Amino acid sequence: MLCVLLCLKPVSKHLTNITTSALFSTKPTTTSILLRQCKSLLQAKLIHQHILVQGLTHTVTDLIAAYVACNAPSQALALLQRLVPCPSIVFWWNVLIRSAVRSGLLYDVLCLHGRMQMLGWRPDHYTYPFVLKACGELHMFSRGSSVHAALYANGFDSNVFVCNAVVAMYGRCGTLNDARKMFDELLERGIGDVVSWNSIVSAYVQSGDSKNALSMFDRMMGDFSVRPDAFSLVNVLPACASSGAPMWGKQIHSYAIRRGLFEDVFVGNAVVDMYAKCEMMDEANKVFESMEEKDVVSWNAMVTGYSQIGRLDDAIGFFEKMREEKIELNVVTWSAVIAGYAQRGHGYGALDVFRQMQACGSEPNAVTLISLLSGCASAGALIHGKETHCYAIKWILNLDRNDPGNDIMVINGLIDMYTKCKSPKVARMMFDSVAPKKRNVVTWTVMIGGYAQHGEANEALELFYQMLRQDFPLKPNAFTISCALMACARLGALRFGKQIHAFVLRNQYDFVKLFVANCLVDMYSKSGDIDAARVVFDYMQQRNSVSWTSLMTGYGMHGRGEEALQVFDEMRRVGLVPDGVTFVVVLYACSHSGMVDEGMRYFNSMSTDFGVVPGAEHYACMVDILGRAGRLDAALALIKGMPMQPTPITWVALLSACRTHGNVELGEYVAHQLSDTESENDSSYTLLSNIYANARRWKDVARIRLLMKHTGIKKKPGCSWVQGKKGNATFFVGDRTHPQSQEIYETLADLIKRIKEIGYVPETSYALHDVDDEEKGDLLFEHSEKLALAYAILTTPPGAPIRITKNLRVCGDCHIAFIISRTDPAPAEAIGDKRSYPSLDIIRFAVVGYHHSHGFTMFAMGSYWKIWDPHSHGHEMWKRTSLYILSWELCADTVYFQVALIYTASCGEKRTPVVTDLGEMYPQAATAVEKTLSH
Repeated sequence: MLCVLLCLKPVSKHLTNITTSALFSTKPTTTSILLRQCKSLLQAKLIHQHILVQGLTHTVTDLIAAYVACNAPSQALALLQRLVPCPSIVFWWNVLIRSAVRSGLLYDVLCLHGRMQMLGWRPDHYTYPFVLKACGELHMFSRGSSVHAALYANGFDSNVFVCNAVVAMYGRCGTLNDARKMFDELLERGIGDVVSWNSIVSAYVQSGDSKNALSMFDRMMGDFSVRPDAFSLVNVLPACASSGAPMWGKQIHSYAIRRGLFEDVFVGNAVVDMYAKCEMMDEANKVFESMEEKDVVSWNAMVTGYSQIGRLDDAIGFFEKMREEKIELNVVTWSAVIAGYAQRGHGYGALDVFRQMQACGSEPNAVTLISLLSGCASAGALIHGKETHCYAIKWILNLDRNDPGNDIMVINGLIDMYTKCKSPKVARMMFDSVAPKKRNVVTWTVMIGGYAQHGEANEALELFYQMLRQDFPLKPNAFTISCALMACARLGALRFGKQIHAFVLRNQYDFVKLFVANCLVDMYSKSGDIDAARVVFDYMQQRNSVSWTSLMTGYGMHGRGEEALQVFDEMRRVGLVPDGVTFVVVLYACSHSGMVDEGMRYFNSMSTDFGVVPGAEHYACMVDILGRAGRLDAALALIKGMPMQPTPITWVALLSACRTHGNVELGEYVAHQLSDTESENDSSYTLLSNIYANARRWKDVARIRLLMKHTGIKKKPGCSWVQGKKGNATFFVGDRTHPQSQEIYETLADLIKRIKEIGYVPETSYALHDVDDEEKGDLLFEHSEKLALAYAILTTPPGAPIRITKNLRVCGDCHIAFIISRTDPAPAEAIGDKRSYPSLDIIRFAVVGYHHSHGFTMFAMGSYWKIWDPHSHGHEMWKRTSLYILSWELCADTVYFQVALIYTASCGEKRTPVVTDLGEMYPQAATAVEKTLSH
C-alpha cells in the first residue's frame, strides 16, 4: 500500500495534511474524515483499498458518499448492491436515482429502480417521484401506471408529494383523463395543495389544451385553501399566449403585482414572454423596463418576440444592446436573430449571423439549424443548405446523446429546404430515409407541401393518401390539409377536394384556423365550383383579407366580374382596408370580364381614394385589360408612362394581346423589349412565333424556332387532364399512350363527324404549321383537349359533368368544337368498338383553361370568345360576352350547356351578335339548328 502511495506523488500532495499513521489508523472517525476530504476518484479508490485491508465495513456509507461526490455512480452502486436492505440506506439509492434524473439518464433511473426492487429494497416516498418523472419524460405510460399501482400497494396513495408526481407523470404522457382523475381524488380526500393545482394546470398546458388550463387556474383562484405561487403563474401564462387570451394574461400580471410575485425574475420573464407571443410588444417592453432584475432569458424573450412578429430592426437593436452591456449571448439569442432574418426572407442575413455565432464559440442546437435551413430556403441558397446539411450530419444527427425528437426536427427542416430550393428528388430521398414509424405529421406535411407548391400536385395527393393508408395511421393536421387542398387547386381536382373537405368535417377540424377555410375557398374556386366556395365563405366564423381576396379571385376567374366587385364592396363595408394585393385581384376580375371602364376607374382611384400606390403588377393588369379589349395603342402608352421599369410580365401581357389581335409590328417591338431585358422565356418566343404563323410568315416562324433551339429554350408542351374513376388521365397532342387510345380516337372521330354535320368548320388558324388546310384539320383533331373530352365521354356516367383542365390556354378551335354537345346520353349502341350516339342528344361539357404566364384560369362564360358563325364557314370576331345560351347552368369555372347557339346577323360590313330565345329566331340560325330546337 505504501509503495502505491509513494509512486503516486501528484496524488499524495493532496494528503500532506494527513499523516501516514492517520491513513493506517483503524479509527472509523479518522477514515470518515478522510473520505469527506477526498477530492478525486483515485483518492477514493485508494481509501477504498485501505478500508478493505483494515476491514472497516462500518464506513461503507461514507465510501458510497465519496464515490457519489466524485461522480462515480457505478462504484457507488457496486457497493450499494452488496449491502443488506435497510430503510436508512434507501437514501443512497435515492441519491443515485436523483443524480441520474438530473443528468438526463432517464433509462438508468428505471434500471436503478428495477434493480433496487429485485434486491429486496423498498422504495420510499422520495424514490417514487423521481421514477415517475422519468416515466413521464420518456412517455412510458404503461411503466408509469405500473409504478402508480406499486406505490398504491405500498401505502403511498395518501402522500401528497407522491400523488402530485403521479398527476405530473400522466400529464407528460398525454393521458389527461388519468391525470384529472388523480387530481380529483386528491381534492376529494382533502390532501391537495398548491403543487397539485400546478401539476394539473401544467399537464393541460403541455398537451396544448390552453382552454382547460385557464379553466383550472380560474378554479384554483376560487379555492381559498390554496394561493397561487410564482410557479402557478409561470405555468399558466404560456396558456394565455397560446390561446391568444391577452386579457387573461393582463389579469394574471395584475395579480402578480398585487401579491408581490412580480419581483420574481421567473414571473417577470413569463409575463414578458406572454405579451411577446400575443404580439403586444409595446406592453412587453414596458414590463421589461420595469423589471429590477433581468437575466438572459428576459432579453431573449424580447429578441424572440420582435423577431416572431417581423420587427427585425427592433430585434437586432436588442441584440446589439445585449452585446454592449456584455450580457452573455446563448444559443436561444442567436437562434432568435437567425429566425428573424429567415422569416423576413433575408436568407443571407441569417447565414451571416450564423457565422458570427460560430466565431463567438457558441454551439448551435437543432432549433438554430432549423432556422438556418429556413433562411437557406427563402434565399434559394442550395449550396449553403447542403453545407448546413453536412454540419447537421457531423454535429446533430445520429448521435447517441442526441434527442431523437431533435433528429426528426432537423430532417424535416432539410426536406423543407430542399423542396423550396427546387430539389424535390433529394427531399424525397430524405423523406424515404426516415423509417415510417419515425415520421411525424410535420415530416409528411413538409414533403406534401413541397410537392404542392412546386408543381408536383399529383405526387402531393398521392403522398397524402399514402399517409392515410399506411400501417401506422397518422392524423393529418390543419397544415397538412391545407397543402393537400393546394394540390387539388393546382390540378382542378374537384372530386379529391370534396373528399378532403368531407374528411375535415368528419374529423371535426378546428375551422377557427382561418387558413383551412381559406384553402377550401381557393380550392373550390380553382376546381370549378365557385358556388361551393361562396358557401364555405358564408359559413366562416372569422374572415381575414385572404378570405375576401380568395373569393374575389374565384369570381374573377369565372368571368363573374360584377360579383367580384360586389365582394370588394362588402369587404370595405366590414372595415377591411384594401391593399395592393386586393387591387391586383380587382383588376384581374375586370380583365377577365371585359370591364374596361371599371378597371380604369379602380386603377385611377387606387392612390387617391385608398392610398395604395400602383405597382408594376397593377400596371401589368391594366395592360392586360386594355390588350384584351383591343386597345393596344393605349396599352403601349400606359407602359411607356410607367413610373418604374416595366416588368417582363407587363410586356408578355401586351405580347399576348398582339397574338390575339394579330398585330405583327407591335408584337415584334414587344419581343425586342423582352430581349433587351434578357427576360425571354418559352412563352414569349411561342407568342411571337404564333403571331408570325397567323400572318403566314413561315420563314420568321422557322427563324424563331431555330433561335429557341440554339438558346436551349424549349416550349412547354400543352397538356390536358380530366378526372376519371381512378384519378386523372393526362393527354398531350397526338397522344396514343393511353390503354384506351383506339377507343378514344374512334369516339373523337365520330364526335367531330357529327358536329360537322351541323356546321362546325375547323378553325385552321390555330394549327400553326406551314401545311395545307386539310393537314391543319388533322393536327387540330389531335389536340389534347379533344382527346381528354373523348376519354371522358367513354368513362363518365351519363349526366355527369366533365371537367377538363389544361396547363396552357385552351385552343380556340377546341372551344368551338365543344359548343355542340349532348346531355344525358342514351345507352350507347356498341358496334364493334365504336360508340354510337343518338343524333338529337347534346353533350354536356365543361372546359377549364389555365393561362401559363399568369397562373390564372380562362373561362368561356362572361369572358372574351371568338364568335363562330356556322353559316359563314369560319368567319370570326371578338366580342365581350359573346356566348348567348338558350338554357345553361353556370358552375364555377364551367358552363354546362343544355342548348347553345353562337351566330351573328349580317348587316352589310357590320356583324352584330344576336341574342335570341325560342320565340325570336332568325331564319338563318333556325335553319342550322332546326332539329336541336325541336328537341
